[in-house]
Amino acid sequence: MKLIQKKSGIDISRDKRAIQKLKREVEKGKRALSSQHETKIEVEDLVEGYDFSESLSRAKFEEINGDLFKKTLEPLKLAMEGAGLKKNEIDEIVLVGGSTRIPKIRQLVKEFFNGKEPNTGINPDEAVCYGAAVQGGVICG
Repeated sequence: MKLIQKKSGIDISRDKRAIQKLKREVEKGKRALSSQHETKIEVEDLVEGYDFSESLSRAKFEEINGDLFKKTLEPLKLAMEGAGLKKNEIDEIVLVGGSTRIPKIRQLVKEFFNGKEPNTGINPDEAVCYGAAVQGGVICG
């Protein structure tokens, strides 16, 4: 939104429709950057006839989201503490959910576990569904 205001002079922060359009395209860009080094974010008629177009590199994406990415390690630390486990007691690392496809998150997890590679043979979305099914079974008895 800051970039749009800088480029066009238009503040979209109160325009829910424009924000939703931008979020949808940014989400597509995020997914593209999981497998590409650069993508283009384009929103036709974002607001007041303004067409937004901007290239985004993976490096810039990682820079913008660096603090957020580092916060993803907090639940990992809490889960390990809660389970009473140390890093060297972890046999296998399985990442679940869409954001685990982001190369920087995979790298941070690998570094956290002193170079141990996360398992890439499991579909992260299927793992979420499987875990939810198991949890549902536990809750229902």
